Amino acid sequence: MKKLSSILIGLLLIPTLFLTSCDRGDDVIVNSTPAFTLMKDYMLANNLDINKIMTSVDNVSFIQGAPAEADLPAFLAKYYIVDIRSAADFAAKHITGAKNVPFANILAEGPLAGTKPILMVCYTGQTACYGTALLRMYGYKNTQALKWGMSGWNSTTAGSWNGKIGAEEAKGHANWSYDPAPANLVFTDPAFSSLASDGAAILKSRVEAVVAEGFKTVTGTEVLNSPNNYFVHNYFSAADYTAFGHIKNAYRINPLLLADNSYLNLDPSPTTKIVSYCYTGQTSAVVTACLRVMGYNAYSMTFGMNGLYNTNTAWTTNRWGVAPNGPKELPFATN
Repeated sequence: MKKLSSILIGLLLIPTLFLTSCDRGDDVIVNSTPAFTLMKDYMLANNLDINKIMTSVDNVSFIQGAPAEADLPAFLAKYYIVDIRSAADFAAKHITGAKNVPFANILAEGPLAGTKPILMVCYTGQTACYGTALLRMYGYKNTQALKWGMSGWNSTTAGSWNGKIGAEEAKGHANWSYDPAPANLVFTDPAFSSLASDGAAILKSRVEAVVAEGFKTVTGTEVLNSPNNYFVHNYFSAADYTAFGHIKNAYRINPLLLADNSYLNLDPSPTTKIVSYCYTGQTSAVVTACLRVMGYNAYSMTFGMNGLYNTNTAWTTNRWGVAPNGPKELPFATN
């Protein structure tokens, strides 16, 4: 009798074990697609590739220059202005109507802006561009950064930019080169884990994590003196790569997109520091924000070409200190 009972119990357990096994198998199948792939597919389907972060589907650039004084009232009425500088500097001088918000809290400002586009303001434009890219990826596609930051608003707040040019470190440096770009390498996708199972949720959590980390940067001095410590990514045009010169052995990956798999030219190893640089540090901040969300160990080189070689004769645009790339004399509000 006992033997018969054991057999019956065993027969009853078989379906349970089978169903449990099937459930586990289904989970494996459902979650077998890498989190990066799910997020990539979502980004491509929703116009969130890197070029669409730089210029939205509504043709809005990630950056907006300070207005002429005559246009100031319309400018102030248009934007919901978020100033991410320190509380002390904000209290001393800020744009009329701006709200002082710590960088860590920027995502909460999206719903508060209502129908107005967000204008993010920092000292030099670089951190604001980083935050702008993250807000755009979070769903606030018409967010913009104030070009040159408060340095471009008034000469009394231009010190953040003025103090970072003039050293001309790249001029004559052994690690400054005019050689052709090395052939780009091809790597695999970056990898990261996520508890979410759909691209939208994965992207949301990735953006939140990158905001919590804060802006990731390195100085031009660090990279120029020790380029072998980094995977150096130059974001110039092909013509400017040669005309300006570049950090020795810097790869030139431009365009850099998910759609054409050119992102695979970047090393996804978590121990490899990818440093992107551009002309001002503002575009590279956008690129870096995108890359960190994508899972790369990415950094933006502060002040870009301006910080290394402002007097280079190849400049045609975006050279700080040469009109219109300098401070205006627009008014402030104070607390």
